[in-house]
Amino acid sequence: MMSPVLGMSFLALVLSGGAWAFAPIGGGASTHVSITEKAVLQKVTEVCQAITESEGRDFTPTGNSAEELVQACLGPKATGEVSAAKFKSALNEIYIQNGQVDRDFVNSPAHHFNSEAFALGRRLITDGVASIKANIQKENFLAARETLGRVLHTLQDFYSHSNWVDLGYTEPYANLIRPDLPLENLADVKTPTCSDCANGGFCSNSILPNILNEKKLTSGYMGILSSAKPKGKCSHGGAADLTSSKAPRGGISKDERRSDNVALHTAAVTVATKATLQLLDDIRGAAGDNNYLRFMGVARSSVVVFVIDTTGSMSDDILEAKRVVYEIIDSKKGTQDEPSQYILVPFNDPEFGPLIKTTNPDVMKAEIANLTADGGGDLPEMCLSGLQLALTGAPASSNIYVFTDAIAKDIELKETIVALIRSTKSTVSFFMTGDGDGARRRRRGVESSEATFETYKDLALASGGQAISVTKENLPQATDVIIDSSTSALVIVLQRARNPGRAETFSFLLDESLNNITIYITGKSLTFTLKNPAGVTQKQNEANGELGTVQTVGNLYRVRLAPDKHTGLWEISMNSNQPYTLKVTGQSTISFIYNFVETFDGPHPGYALISGRPQAGMPAMLLVSVLGRKGPASVKVADIALVTVSGSEVVGGTLEDMGNGNFLVTVTKVPAGEFVVLLNGTDVVSSTVFQRQSTTQMSVSKVTIKTVVDRSMEPGKPFTLPFTVMTDATGGSYKINARNDRDFKMNIPGSIAVTTGGNATGELTITVPANTPSGTDVTLTIEAVAPGASDSNYAVLRLSVVTKVTDFTPPQCEVVSVSVVDCPADPAACSSAFWQLSANLTDSVNGTGIASLRHRQGVGSLTHTDLKQTVVTAAFNASCCSLTVELVAVDKAMNVGTCRFSIVRNAGPPSIALSLPLLVCLLVSALFTTSLRDLLF
Repeated sequence: MMSPVLGMSFLALVLSGGAWAFAPIGGGASTHVSITEKAVLQKVTEVCQAITESEGRDFTPTGNSAEELVQACLGPKATGEVSAAKFKSALNEIYIQNGQVDRDFVNSPAHHFNSEAFALGRRLITDGVASIKANIQKENFLAARETLGRVLHTLQDFYSHSNWVDLGYTEPYANLIRPDLPLENLADVKTPTCSDCANGGFCSNSILPNILNEKKLTSGYMGILSSAKPKGKCSHGGAADLTSSKAPRGGISKDERRSDNVALHTAAVTVATKATLQLLDDIRGAAGDNNYLRFMGVARSSVVVFVIDTTGSMSDDILEAKRVVYEIIDSKKGTQDEPSQYILVPFNDPEFGPLIKTTNPDVMKAEIANLTADGGGDLPEMCLSGLQLALTGAPASSNIYVFTDAIAKDIELKETIVALIRSTKSTVSFFMTGDGDGARRRRRGVESSEATFETYKDLALASGGQAISVTKENLPQATDVIIDSSTSALVIVLQRARNPGRAETFSFLLDESLNNITIYITGKSLTFTLKNPAGVTQKQNEANGELGTVQTVGNLYRVRLAPDKHTGLWEISMNSNQPYTLKVTGQSTISFIYNFVETFDGPHPGYALISGRPQAGMPAMLLVSVLGRKGPASVKVADIALVTVSGSEVVGGTLEDMGNGNFLVTVTKVPAGEFVVLLNGTDVVSSTVFQRQSTTQMSVSKVTIKTVVDRSMEPGKPFTLPFTVMTDATGGSYKINARNDRDFKMNIPGSIAVTTGGNATGELTITVPANTPSGTDVTLTIEAVAPGASDSNYAVLRLSVVTKVTDFTPPQCEVVSVSVVDCPADPAACSSAFWQLSANLTDSVNGTGIASLRHRQGVGSLTHTDLKQTVVTAAFNASCCSLTVELVAVDKAMNVGTCRFSIVRNAGPPSIALSLPLLVCLLVSALFTTSLRDLLF
């Protein structure tokens, strides 16, 4: 819409000297990002205020940054650090998908409301909203956020690409999100709409007077490949629009602020922001306030994910996993470290799953208590299948813990697991208790139990986790790792690996904001010496030293630093000829979020997310968001680099400060092999330097695979997805692998032929079973492997299954009585007086029925009769301390109706405020009368 979105959340402002749209006049510019950001932050603020009010708490952000908003929303609930990383990541996911509409659907009139494609554009919005609501209901928040980004782009484009604000309207066109209402007074294809702009550029007042007088709705035609358009029609305008050179020349786009359209551009931005708020409020109504915040990533950062082998030999391991879960739940209750979600995936052979997700700790206790060790028989088990379910079902950046004593039977999933780890940036740690059955392993051609677990070690290293080999008797000592990382605001200071091992000294910075600093070392036959900035040292055999405690179990050393740490440069000197890993962690709200991106051209050029590995032989580009203790102004970034985990290469990038804590980083020469992201800076609050590192290893590839999801899947119907494979290397037959986490039937080409330096297209088909619930998300991984397996790359996609919606009419409300005494004028005496409202709620004759009824924006009690009844009677009771209530009714098709009611303190009859057209409230109270007004139009 209003700008080259520049594809991403991070770019909440215009690139200096960048794209042609939104050249600022008088300072500033309006983009899809800035419009979405303003609306999202406002709506999250409203929801946080409503929740804190209902809980009797104050909502007092110390500033307007995302960090301070989340701290005010979650902080007062419990003690501990509050990280905004999840919220910032969620915002980025929305903005990224919003911007990519300009790349993926650049020539689609419907996605931009170009060429008078109003019906098709609205269909994209309403289908998308149905998908969002269904996904939220199933707690598939990532799929919902990605869809929201695309929907908001189309919705916002309506106001800059059509003549809505030219017609004088200052409120959103609510019919765009209401498929039960008609699109009215559209200019037909034969009706001329514009006059010629002689200078060939943009002219003011180019829309014909009769179109304005008759309030006819039109939009500009856009031609990237052709100049053809119907006679007399307006063009979008601009250098990329070929139709703008064909009479009537010019354009009516309000994408950028120009001297001829300052007022119209400003009006379009204002109404687009209101429309975004309106759509977000509809989603909030369907989701409920708590789930809406989870959808937006406003939740405690800790998530506990267990993947547990339940074969016959695992009874001790299951008991230990149960003990750890109970300890986490009981010890962290009431703190910010209390997990916001619990996930459990059991696996056996040949069964695995189901994935169990809950926010209720008692449910998690019951589920893990129900696990029993049984079955199995032959040694390998379906470990990677269980891990795949966890990676696709858990939120991004989760810590996942796998308990097993057996090698993986489903080893063919290894590359899929690596792709999912890189896509989700989740950390996977393995607790491996296999120490016997040597004869059975040797009969399978494996020399030792250690060798059988190499797959797990590779996956742990790729994710930044640990592979801990320990006896079943000593497992309880090793699981302290889980207690450590089940915490809020967890950050990585340093991570390195050496294979083979060698003597080497590693340095790392500890800043004042860090707490609960822990060092993990895995390996055998090693020694180490830790030294603080004052020169004090402690060796691996000193269990209790001046610097902290050292715990040894199996191949794991766990060093917990003393609370009175010294800030500054620390060193740890390692000495071993065996492979080892080193990881330094802590708790801090200073962190960063990153994504690898690539540029794209077109009318609105920008940056798009790279789903797989970045392209080899090209500069790597990252968009990085830095979070500080008091917002982005409280940190200063010194440098951002790519660092090899298994080597010593550090390649710095050039930084372009985009403002608001966002940076565009370009690395001209990418390190060979696997690398991570390292960031150094200064914490302004304490004036100490800090160091942070990403966990997930990445590498480059000469193979690229790309595909675009343009719609949801429907139960019982096949879904065809085209994809393209490109290579900068030698051509040949490229093997295609594809897997989905629901095990839906797929037809996949075994291979496609790609020429040297060329590309080729293929397509796969997924058939969704007819009984698949609406809101189910499907994670699809497609991999292209070069001849001889010399190179490969992947794409990871989230697909949504949505049942076709036929009920578009929201519930209706009838207020039947209001009982109120005079509320005292003095607010201090408000608790002594009460009022009550009674209302009847119904769904339409052909409606699906009311599914939920709740109140918001008011503190009181709501009771209602059985929701299965045709007429649901509701009663709301409140003291005069709460003067406003909003009833929210949601039907089974997720249509939302709201009715807002207010009384006035000792000042005559009560007043009614209605939210229309989301809900029609028929007020029949004999106590008062009031005129009804559609607040939108």
